[in-house]
Amino acid sequence: MLPPEQPPLPALTRAECEFVDSYLEVLDLLGRINPARGTHTYGALRAAQALVGRAEALKDALTLMHMRGESEVHAATLAEALRVLDGERRARRLTMPPAAMS
Repeated sequence: MLPPEQPPLPALTRAECEFVDSYLEVLDLLGRINPARGTHTYGALRAAQALVGRAEALKDALTLMHMRGESEVHAATLAEALRVLDGERRARRLTMPPAAMS
C-alpha cells in the first residue's frame, strides 16, 4: 500500500524556496540543540556549528528577496509550504516536552 500523496507545494519564487528550506534547516538544528530534548553534547555541538551556516543561508535568502523587490512575505503561502514540508512536526522539537508524571 502506498502512503497518501502529499499536496503539491504552492508556487514560490526561488528565493522563497531558499527562505523556506533554510528556515526548516534552522528549525531542525535548533531542535537538535534543545537541551530539554537532547541526549548528547556532541550532537548538540555539531548542530550548533552547522547553525551558523544555515542562519547565513537564511539571511542570504531574505536579502535576495528584498533586493529583488519582494518586500512582503506572503505568510499564508509560505505557511502552506511549511505544512507540506512537515514544518509543524519539525517546529515541535523546539518546545518543552510534556512533564513526566510521577
